[in-house]
Amino acid sequence: MEKLSDITLSIETKLSKLIQHLEKVVEENNQLKSTLLQHQTQQNELKQQYLEVQKQYEDLKMVNSLLGGEDFKKETKLKINSLVREIDHCIAQLTNNN
Repeated sequence: MEKLSDITLSIETKLSKLIQHLEKVVEENNQLKSTLLQHQTQQNELKQQYLEVQKQYEDLKMVNSLLGGEDFKKETKLKINSLVREIDHCIAQLTNNN
């Protein structure tokens, strides 16, 4: 009988240790999830900032080319031609609808 009692006590001790370990792992997992969420939020903010800076850069390139910058003249002409074609297409659609 004493052997059975010792075995039971040993199992209870091991189970208690496993439960403590599980609680630690769950807590660590929750902390990691929180950290991941913070990093994802930060990444989204950085992506948004990048897109804003990219748009500002494109706007500055356009302004520079309109002010006479030699580097972007060809690109500006292509953009203007593209805009003119879009306007012509819109005018054609409006004319056809009337």
